[in-house]
Amino acid sequence: MGSFISYDGAELAYRVSGTGKPLVCLPGGPQQSTYLGDLGGLSAHRKLIRLDLRGTGLSAVPQDLVSCRCDRLVDDVEALRRHLGLERMDLLAHSAGANLAVRYLGRHPERIGRLALITPSVRAVGLVIPDRLRRETVRPRRDEPWFPGAFAALEAIGAGAVTAENFRAIAPFSYGRWDDAARAHKAAEEEQLDPGIVAAFGAEGAFDPDAARAALARFDAPALLLAGQVDPGAPPPAVAEFAALFPNAELVVQPGAGHFPWLDDAERFVAATAGFLREAPTR
Repeated sequence: MGSFISYDGAELAYRVSGTGKPLVCLPGGPQQSTYLGDLGGLSAHRKLIRLDLRGTGLSAVPQDLVSCRCDRLVDDVEALRRHLGLERMDLLAHSAGANLAVRYLGRHPERIGRLALITPSVRAVGLVIPDRLRRETVRPRRDEPWFPGAFAALEAIGAGAVTAENFRAIAPFSYGRWDDAARAHKAAEEEQLDPGIVAAFGAEGAFDPDAARAALARFDAPALLLAGQVDPGAPPPAVAEFAALFPNAELVVQPGAGHFPWLDDAERFVAATAGFLREAPTR
């Protein structure tokens, strides 16, 4: 464990595993970073610095939750970089953490060496994922025993029935294998979520898609965008559209993977991610 004092005096925590060059890891939005684990063994190649965003995990909960809004969290990431003494840092972000990475890139592009976005949310760049695409992405799993109920819930959400029950029902779609390990991972993730912090993260003003797209177009450092083949949360065509916004991006689609590709096939995930991160020295 480590901690640092951010711009407003808040004490924030980060978790360290592995050895080698630091890789700063941003979790999927407003939750602590423990669910990332060692990213399938990526810690054998890099020293993982996993930030607990403010209000989550071992980081302080602010009195004013406005400071948990995605654009405000940029200052925490920059404070972490300064604390680590890094002129530039390689940055990995998962899911909704990609929104924070994009906001950070917009303000501090010169501080990023290599950028890896794993099953990224596309909200910060204003892309829309059609319900039709989500359904098409999961249909290859139609022979799995839990599929009928999960698919019905997915359709219901698309029709406006955004309920906790329906979201619980579609949980199997987030994993390439809906086994005991996946169920335990999902249960642990749910325990970490605070509705107030979740709402604050994406509150009005959190995103500026036009500015984000302009910043990405100017960003010439290498970027990796990795999608799971059967992930309705970040379907490969949507991630490909996201990748096209960068001038120097590589798209990888991991076969059979859901939203947590390091759990579905750790060897394949680490090979792709570690390979990208070591291809060339940071500028």
